Amino acid sequence: MQKSKITLLARELRRKQTPEEKILWETLRNRRLNGLKFLRQHPIVYEHDLRKGLSFFIADFYCAEKRLVIELDGKVHDFQKEYDENRDYILNKLQLKVLRIKNEELKDLEAVKRKILLGLTDSL
Repeated sequence: MQKSKITLLARELRRKQTPEEKILWETLRNRRLNGLKFLRQHPIVYEHDLRKGLSFFIADFYCAEKRLVIELDGKVHDFQKEYDENRDYILNKLQLKVLRIKNEELKDLEAVKRKILLGLTDSL
């Protein structure tokens, strides 16, 4: 896939946020958490093959300064554990830390903030 198509896909995902993504985005945007900049629906390219093009993931949220990817996991993730593990493995190989948060955890937003802050201090 070309870079411009990846950008368009990321923009589309930003427009169609889930309710849980909206909640977390309000907590992270504009450096509201520890003064750190987070991006939402951020493409991360991990491979470039001349025949196949770019291989990439779109992270739900990404903090470049701390190299932290935050993934919000809804019910669909119960059925794609192997895919998620593979994705985490590739992201870890890129020296990115992956923090997974289940949608239902957002009921206690303060606990989620603490989990993210802990993830920031533990990041690579």
